[in-house]
Amino acid sequence: MRSLSGIQPSGILHIGNYFGAIKQFIDLQDEYEGFYFLADFHALTSLPDSESLKHNTMSAILDYLACGLDPEKSTLFLQSDVPEHTELSWILSNVTPIGLLERGHSYKDKVSKGIKPNTGLFTYPVLMAADILIYDSDIVPVGKDQKQHLEMTRDIAIKFNEHYNKEVFKLPEEKILETLAVVPGIDGEKMSKSYKNIINMFLPEKELKKQVMSIVTDSTPLEEPKNPDNNITKLYSLFASKEEIQAMKDNFTNGNYGYGHGKTELYNKILEYFAPYRKKREELENNMDYVEKILKKGAEKARDIASKKVSEVRKTVGLMGRNY
Repeated sequence: MRSLSGIQPSGILHIGNYFGAIKQFIDLQDEYEGFYFLADFHALTSLPDSESLKHNTMSAILDYLACGLDPEKSTLFLQSDVPEHTELSWILSNVTPIGLLERGHSYKDKVSKGIKPNTGLFTYPVLMAADILIYDSDIVPVGKDQKQHLEMTRDIAIKFNEHYNKEVFKLPEEKILETLAVVPGIDGEKMSKSYKNIINMFLPEKELKKQVMSIVTDSTPLEEPKNPDNNITKLYSLFASKEEIQAMKDNFTNGNYGYGHGKTELYNKILEYFAPYRKKREELENNMDYVEKILKKGAEKARDIASKKVSEVRKTVGLMGRNY
């Protein structure tokens, strides 16, 4: 059984990426054959400058490895090291109805948030379908917000298989950890680099504390009771025990416990939780040759599988060109 997923290197990874995706990857390593990639082609939809994209890509690779992705168990690679992804995306675009893409929640949400639309952003689900289908993926661990894209992937695969009357593509299933599917950002909305509301677990301590202390709260005075289900407790719940969570909620309910107190507790929990990962990341930064070898090996394995699938697709659709 094969698991596949990817993350855009559009900025330093944050705790939403960790709990919504990376942690799932790590937990699945002993159960599935994992293929996990940095979606740098997808990152181009936000038009990053070249140096930022390079930096963010390598930073995300270090984050993956520091958090526990084992290159002996899972295949880690860059999307752009496997050009067959884009070739398959073009072929799939010809069986993808415009109406299917127009119904995309993610596209409409990003545009409504002020993100400038472009063709890449609009056709994002087609490339995502190619990413998944090219490896005959059985499951795709994703955040809850990506569920529709998985449904689109299955729709595209079904249309291709039916049009050519051949079972070329396996229909993948999403795997969503419901309780951690959407991690709130500092403003209470879904944590996202696009919305600039993130908390980065690998920042220097002073900068990390600044992010935590910027969590949006109301102006309820220190001595008065507060809503125990505020954004601080929601984030704290990712790291703390049931007893600790209840204690924080009780403190907010009883009063004489300010939002600043809660933020400080949250900050300390984040530091404690990620301490071994922060140490591992520092070690990796000092051994980049090892990291490069992992990426090279991963790309070779991924491309071997992807090229075979694309060869099958080429024959199915009648393309006569050869791969030299």
